[in-house]
Amino acid sequence: MNDAEVVTSEAPPGEQGLVEWRDFVCEEPFRCDDGGELPGFTLRYETYGRLNDARDNAILICHALSGDHHAAGVHNLSDKKPGWWNSMIGPGKPFDTNRFFVICSNCLGGCQGSTGPSSTNHSTGRPYNLDFPLVSIRDIVRAQKRLADHLGLASLYAVAGGSMGGMQVLQWMIDYPEYVQRVLPMATTARQSAQAIAFNEVGRSAIMQDPHWKGGDYERGAGPNVGLAVARMMAHITYLSEEGMEDKFGRARRARPGEEARKLFDVEFEVESYLRYQGASFVNRFDANTYLYFTKALDRFDLYAGGPLEEAFGCVQARTLVVGFTSDWLFTPQQNREIVHALLRQGKDATYAEVKMSLGHDSFLVQAPELEELVRGFLD
Repeated sequence: MNDAEVVTSEAPPGEQGLVEWRDFVCEEPFRCDDGGELPGFTLRYETYGRLNDARDNAILICHALSGDHHAAGVHNLSDKKPGWWNSMIGPGKPFDTNRFFVICSNCLGGCQGSTGPSSTNHSTGRPYNLDFPLVSIRDIVRAQKRLADHLGLASLYAVAGGSMGGMQVLQWMIDYPEYVQRVLPMATTARQSAQAIAFNEVGRSAIMQDPHWKGGDYERGAGPNVGLAVARMMAHITYLSEEGMEDKFGRARRARPGEEARKLFDVEFEVESYLRYQGASFVNRFDANTYLYFTKALDRFDLYAGGPLEEAFGCVQARTLVVGFTSDWLFTPQQNREIVHALLRQGKDATYAEVKMSLGHDSFLVQAPELEELVRGFLD
């Protein structure tokens, strides 16, 4: 099957239907920013829509920390949960697969089919674990560029993503200015703040202090599940907002006040039950070492490192729309506005839009008419 095709089925209007993932296997050595080297790597990816004859209608979607390549459609007819951005990708949707060839890959360092710490190191026959080289946001983007070259893309019509995905978008427009026509970073930042680094360190500590972490050398399925679940619970709080949590949970209880302490310290409030569910479900799909690697890549991301932010954007040619969300206290509206201000100081074509939503940092993942219209208008 040609890499520029996608398997679809009869689907309701606007839905992508059945999709298949593929693996891009790069056999050329890959040297990471930190100095480590891989003899090659695999990126798992999905595509939606068709590549045109000019090969210039491709849109790359970049996922956030806990995301993956499965951004739209379903893998089988009994799959009740479609891809993580299914509300945005499909026929007639903002990323319209009647017009565009949409691509999403699991990042280098990931644990959903792409080469990462849980992958087999063929020189030892065992998982890399902490022998895997440190990866940066720039490394992730460079690996994606190899995938784009493999697909024979003449250019990228757009690159879009939120949070860690937004960081990748910013790196794309800096590293490949003549290749990218439009960029759409959302709920992101040009550098990780001290507060965000602090939250990530708490999560890493929970993982590394779990006795089952074993210095990163744990067996598949027997890792630091408690530590990873706590890390996810804590991080998930930062993805929400106080208003959103009050609206959804308030002080609703699952247990009655006055119950014996043993039961009371299990689950009393609905919000506690929700967080425990998030932690428990996360360990079933995510690797603890990948969590360590990705959060460290986030913490090291700093486009200010070479001086004022506008200097990093000197070579940018892409038209830019940055979207912030009013209730996002992890990557605040101000952090998103600063990106646009720096681009404008360089005379670039850049616009900032702020969407009023109460769901916090994760607002970009939620179906919202205002966001859909912004994206649709920008791509048109």
